[in-house]
Amino acid sequence: MHSTFSLARAARLLLAAILAAALPLQALAGLMLNPTRVVFTKNQRAAQVELINSDSTPATYRISLVNRRMSESGEFTGVDTAGPDDRFADAMLSFSPRQVTLLPGSAQVVRVMLRKPATLAPGEYRSHLHFEKLADTSGASSVEQQSAGTQQIGVVLNTLIGASIPVIVLHQTEGAKVTLGALDLQRGAKGALLSFQIGRSGDSSVYGDVSAAFAPQGGTEQVLAKAAGVAIYTPNPVRKASLNLTMPPGLTLAHGTLHLRFHERAEAGGAVLAEATLALP
Repeated sequence: MHSTFSLARAARLLLAAILAAALPLQALAGLMLNPTRVVFTKNQRAAQVELINSDSTPATYRISLVNRRMSESGEFTGVDTAGPDDRFADAMLSFSPRQVTLLPGSAQVVRVMLRKPATLAPGEYRSHLHFEKLADTSGASSVEQQSAGTQQIGVVLNTLIGASIPVIVLHQTEGAKVTLGALDLQRGAKGALLSFQIGRSGDSSVYGDVSAAFAPQGGTEQVLAKAAGVAIYTPNPVRKASLNLTMPPGLTLAHGTLHLRFHERAEAGGAVLAEATLALP
């Protein structure tokens, strides 16, 4: 019995280590979430999220559904009453369990169920599944806005404590298009900052990765910055963002072209959905 328990726990810890390398950084210390987004499409009625306690102490989490609105700068605020442009999914979602206690290295599956009303209007609906640690909480950020080895295009959530993931319901949607614009390069003593805007049109959110590369005249293009898991949620038409550019030794931002690209996530194919350039004299 002792051997079986040890092997099971070792397997959980190994899985946690793998997820830590492959998934976005977690917003709550010791909590691993897989996946970090839930998207219901077509006739899908159920999904699941796995919680893994990668910490060395037991932890208890309370689970709830919350509604949030995103600003142009990527900030989230809690919403109690839906506005005319808000489409929240909480009324058609249920989940179980509502509270879990995880031993170190253990895991728990949270099942999310969807029941769409017969009169549901076409469009995208979104709420967030929120995981609140009941002890030793100090702050949080949105898990989908961070990724190991990449920059964060996002901000700290000041209104809620814990980790959260979006739960999105796509009902008879036609899709979305993304554009990049308003590129502006600012140079300073600590490096260069590229600010830009991501535009969204259509009836769905946009979600992907952003990269910035520089191609000197007659030289080879080099990637200077990346940000993974960047979202623009409906109904927002634009998101303002920026990237800190890391310059390789011997390379200066002059006499060439900056290329900014918005890609699909790698698991979706990685195709370039939008591109913009900035010529540097």
